[in-house]
Amino acid sequence: YVMISLAVYGAMVATTSGGGMVAVERAQGWSRQLRLTPLTPTAYVLTKILTAMTLGLVAVLVEFAVGAFSGVRLPMHVWLYAGLAAWIGSLVFAAFGLFVGYLAPAENVMQFLGPILAILAMFGGLFVPLEVLPHVMQTIATFTPVYGVGSIARSPLTGTGFTMVAVANVVLWTVLFGVGAALLYRRDTARV
Repeated sequence: YVMISLAVYGAMVATTSGGGMVAVERAQGWSRQLRLTPLTPTAYVLTKILTAMTLGLVAVLVEFAVGAFSGVRLPMHVWLYAGLAAWIGSLVFAAFGLFVGYLAPAENVMQFLGPILAILAMFGGLFVPLEVLPHVMQTIATFTPVYGVGSIARSPLTGTGFTMVAVANVVLWTVLFGVGAALLYRRDTARV
């Protein structure tokens, strides 16, 4: 349970920081330089997302390898489904990283992201199982972007399946951050 939660956290941090690197590129003038090339904005954003998702995959694989070497024994389908859910669900955080990358100045982006991700993980049930927390905290958790990804990733282990609330959570936050990043990207490109 903890290993899967930490895999989600690792993917979350990796994909967010991968997306957030856009702020550094903006500060260095790289995004302005790219606008002078035939590269389309869609291709640029997709490349950023693919890069962030690759980092997320590495984080999940490393966490699962450490778990396996440490003696975690699970059926193969649990490893596979939980790993895929943690990785694919981290798309939410790639979008979040892009959103923050276009919102925050480069020198502050990681200062914002580190504490925000830790707080989201705490309130979303990654560090402590939600079942042991008070009902108020369990309710708050369902509104965080971490909740859906964590619930879906742990469902192959718990055997309880995941709820439509968890799926809706992932979809809603991905769309929200994705639209926010797109709007901020347009604002950013309008400046040149």
